[in-house]
Amino acid sequence: MSEETRNEQEQSQNTSQVTPEQLAEAIRENLRQVVDPEIGLDLVTLGLIKHILVEENRVEMHMLLTTPFCPYAPWLVQQAKEKIAQVVPDREVHVEVLPEPWDPSMMEDPGLLGFGPGMEW
Repeated sequence: MSEETRNEQEQSQNTSQVTPEQLAEAIRENLRQVVDPEIGLDLVTLGLIKHILVEENRVEMHMLLTTPFCPYAPWLVQQAKEKIAQVVPDREVHVEVLPEPWDPSMMEDPGLLGFGPGMEW
């Protein structure tokens, strides 16, 4: 058995021992590694991750884009899928981009982009 196969089996066993909520939080933390190349902040900090549902054989995530026609959308979705799969390699991953608009008030800290109390978006 290859080292890679053995590691995947160990991860699969480990993920079956934690709750879906714990896995969703681990996924959210791993998604902090996906940085929007134009803004320089990660998906979680930007508030782009709306929902993560962890099921027995699948993970579904809903996310937003900072602009409706973001040129990096396919890349961001692919990076998100890869980061999710690192946490739960034994599950199918589905990422859906929602059509709702994003604004800086959705960020963990809008001040990171220069927005603060009393400032309009």
